Amino acid sequence: MPRQSRSSLARFFQRRSSSGSGPRPGGGDARRQTMAHLGEFISTRVGVEAYVEPPTTDIPSTVLLVASTGEWTRRRVPDERTAFDIANQLGVPVYNVRFTGYPQRMRDWNSAQRRAK
Repeated sequence: MPRQSRSSLARFFQRRSSSGSGPRPGGGDARRQTMAHLGEFISTRVGVEAYVEPPTTDIPSTVLLVASTGEWTRRRVPDERTAFDIANQLGVPVYNVRFTGYPQRMRDWNSAQRRAK
């Protein structure tokens, strides 16, 4: 296969951002934005814990922060080790969802949000 055809084929299989979403942040920018968001969540809530979610076929590993109220936020990370490192760097307790499951307070908060709509 000619070189040009191979690169065209590779571009075909790349994920594309939806139209209108603008350019995606670079690796360093994405990490800074993720850390800023997670840090802000931790500093404005009480009793925050981190839960590391394993990758799926569609989504890479994620780090999930859950406050004592059940409110939560989730961000993608390159791999599970990075998720543990981020949680440790942020100074919050960290758990692996594979072993602990999701906290009940998160499920309760989600249910309350659905009822409020």
